[in-house]
Amino acid sequence: MNRYEVGMLAISKAGHDLNHLYVVVKEEGEYVFLSDGRIRTLDRPKKKKKKHIQPVCEISSIIADKISSGKKIENEDIKRIIKLYSAKKNG
Repeated sequence: MNRYEVGMLAISKAGHDLNHLYVVVKEEGEYVFLSDGRIRTLDRPKKKKKKHIQPVCEISSIIADKISSGKKIENEDIKRIIKLYSAKKNG
């Protein structure tokens, strides 16, 4: 299994966005493209080196369902995933 997959949650380990939670939207060589649905939308994902993120070994069922059915992922989906994960982690 590839360590980084589309739909996987990831936490930033370096930079001004330290400890910020993102969803991986694309993988390209040694980089991944991350979105949080708010500041970093799907139109403007954050490009970050793989060594600067910590993947959370959990792929959202919302993203997995959309990918398998061929539907487009939207910013609202990203925001919902991050909100659900944060609520589960904190509560």
